[in-house]
Amino acid sequence: MLIAGDELGDTLPPGKSAVRVSTGGWKSARLIIFVEMAEQFASYGISSNLIMYLTGPLGESTAAAAANINAWSGTEAFLPLLWSFVADSFLGRFRTIIISSSLYILGLGLLSFSAMIPSHSKDSNQLQVTLFFISLYLIALGQGGFSPCIKVFGADQFDGNDLEELKAKSSFFNWLMFGSCVSILTTRLISSYIQENLSWSLGFGIPGASMLLALLLFLLGTNTYRFTTERRVNKNPFARIIRVFIEAVKNRRQPHLHVANPNETLLLVAHQSSKQFRFLDRAAVSCDLSEIEEAKAVLRLVPIWINCLVYSTVCSQIPTFFTKQGSTMNRSISPGLLVPAATLQGVLSLTMAVFIPIYDRLLVPLARSFTQNPLGITTLQRIGTGMFLSNIAMVVAALVETKRLQTSQDDVTIMMSVWWLVPQYAIYGVSYAFLTVGLQEFFYDQVPSELRSVGMALYLSIFGVGSFLSSFMISVIDKVTSQLCQTSWFDNDLNKAHLNYFYWLLACVSSIGLASYLWFAKSYVYNRPNTF
Repeated sequence: MLIAGDELGDTLPPGKSAVRVSTGGWKSARLIIFVEMAEQFASYGISSNLIMYLTGPLGESTAAAAANINAWSGTEAFLPLLWSFVADSFLGRFRTIIISSSLYILGLGLLSFSAMIPSHSKDSNQLQVTLFFISLYLIALGQGGFSPCIKVFGADQFDGNDLEELKAKSSFFNWLMFGSCVSILTTRLISSYIQENLSWSLGFGIPGASMLLALLLFLLGTNTYRFTTERRVNKNPFARIIRVFIEAVKNRRQPHLHVANPNETLLLVAHQSSKQFRFLDRAAVSCDLSEIEEAKAVLRLVPIWINCLVYSTVCSQIPTFFTKQGSTMNRSISPGLLVPAATLQGVLSLTMAVFIPIYDRLLVPLARSFTQNPLGITTLQRIGTGMFLSNIAMVVAALVETKRLQTSQDDVTIMMSVWWLVPQYAIYGVSYAFLTVGLQEFFYDQVPSELRSVGMALYLSIFGVGSFLSSFMISVIDKVTSQLCQTSWFDNDLNKAHLNYFYWLLACVSSIGLASYLWFAKSYVYNRPNTF
């Protein structure tokens, strides 16, 4: 059910039935997109250039800095799981967004302050480092609550049971990503330049102001939002699902129970899903059939989630080694003017910003005419396309790095142009446009409606686990290659390192991951008929 006004439960009078003309829809969704844009400006204004700050003012090695960034990124993407539990079970998404935004702003303010501390002595340098990491993880804590809830809150402004609003909801995810790309491109051009050429403190302070703007914009639209009120009385959605698994284990010695036509009673339309994970049917002795189907819906997501980890591990190299790689190349565009290495990440955002409108306005209607699917192609097909393009991008990255190393060995005075990196960034941009939007829509649509914050958190956690896996791989490879070879693959002098070997390794692992994903995706049964 949708209501207008507020979801703050017992603290405010019950809302009235939603009137589509005056609440929700694109009127509210557009504002949410601008809120997301302001937050993404803040987020990427910090994360895009961290590798240069850690290896520069803080004096860390390349491998240590990359490991620290991956650990932070992983934590940042894991925390949504905790926040989504709180949002879906207790606070609601509206409250969670406000509280997490406040923590986010506090962390950004402390980060800017930490960069102002002079590091003339060992004690002052230690204070700066300590405050830097405290503020960085406070940012992660705030973003962990904000990111999943704001995306779900925006999608909730559309009624998925209405065909036109269903199409609009799918389009919303595309334009949400488009807005993010524009914002990310802007912050990579502005923040990176200010940080490297003017002041790190100012470069961290501007994202803080942007996040404050995001909170103010969100509060501005309070009276226009739709709020979902589908939660069952006195039944926590997590408790329901966990109870199904517990009851299935308790009744494991019982014969298989025949679940007759569950479609008549389910909030989630089951289709063939009841034929999967039949061991959970044993819980029917004490659980509702709808609760069993909810548990099956969550369980079906696990193989897809696991197979996407390879993609996220590969993507973790973009803000770290791709950026460091660019810093060793010729970045001059005019005498005395150098392009910050992190600015090259703007190519990825620009590619997405150009491709997403083409996809939404041209490719989707064209595909829809052939498939009769309101989304054009299924979300799993979209995700698979993104994974395939990611493999190509990593192969291109390996070839370019091999070429760069050959150039530096032939003549150390000649530096390869940084524009050689454009193809790998551009291919990743198209890959992102397919995969990240597809993942958002998939995990929003395929979980029980009361757990949509958790669904979005699962999407974000893919990149969190990928960052941790990347950090682990880098640490192990760095240690092994340092001992067995003359130099580490990640030597501080990239002209002596072998990033190309690492890229080829990732390309091979990605190919295996893609094959595994295709096998599981082929047998996946969607929960809702409109998803096909």
